[in-house]
Amino acid sequence: MSYIEAIVLGIVQGLTEFLPVSSSGHLLMLQHFFGIEADSVLIFTLLLHVGTLISVFFCYWRDIWELIKELGLTIADLVKGRGLRLKERPVRNLGVMMIIASIPTAIIGILFEDFFESFYTTLLPTGVGLIFTGFILWLSERKKDNHITEADMSFKQALVIGTMQGIAICPGVSRSGSTLFGGLESGLQRDFAVKFAFRISIPSILGSLIFEGGSDAMSSAVGTSMGPVIAGCIAAALSGVLAIKTMIAVVRKLSLRYFSIYVWIVGAALIVYTLLK
Repeated sequence: MSYIEAIVLGIVQGLTEFLPVSSSGHLLMLQHFFGIEADSVLIFTLLLHVGTLISVFFCYWRDIWELIKELGLTIADLVKGRGLRLKERPVRNLGVMMIIASIPTAIIGILFEDFFESFYTTLLPTGVGLIFTGFILWLSERKKDNHITEADMSFKQALVIGTMQGIAICPGVSRSGSTLFGGLESGLQRDFAVKFAFRISIPSILGSLIFEGGSDAMSSAVGTSMGPVIAGCIAAALSGVLAIKTMIAVVRKLSLRYFSIYVWIVGAALIVYTLLK
């Protein structure tokens, strides 16, 4: 893979990972229309997640540091027999909710891995996934009285959001869009919903890196040429920061339905293209 290909894929990965338009769908389109080998794209995309992780840590390093410190205090409370004290510690409650939300995502990913992988052989499922993404983004704008914050979030809401994140394993279904939809439908405050959607990407991305990192294909990909990989990760990190800041501004001031129109157009075009091919 050339440096130009790596940088282009990195930019696309970083932008579409956090904007609700599906990174998997856009990378599959690049693979198909530019003739890039499927195996190299899938492996390289996994490596680019390092870049997107960097962008999340860059934008939310204070929050992540607070979660790390709260973990130590939680262990101390448990050792002293004080219990979790979730209602008294909003940051602790947030950390527990992140763990709870990751459980259904992991279960869906493990149980239905082969089923989801079968969707990556043609662009038709990607087109359908983009149409689905458009609908949930459109529906997410219905609720205007959301008020739940990190102090009030419950197990039920975390499970709903985690399940939506698991569904986003399908190509064309946006992870950020699905988790944001799950958060808003569950009553999360808009600012908190987008922050939570980005925060739970951390265990999700780390899990995929750990789960796939031991494969022979991954080892061979890393061993061939690290230059394009590093360039792609840097591009993904920089574009990821831009996408996160853009998404925060959109959720605060604009409507997610603009993204609905975009993914509907692209999804419909893909479906027509696949059926007429």
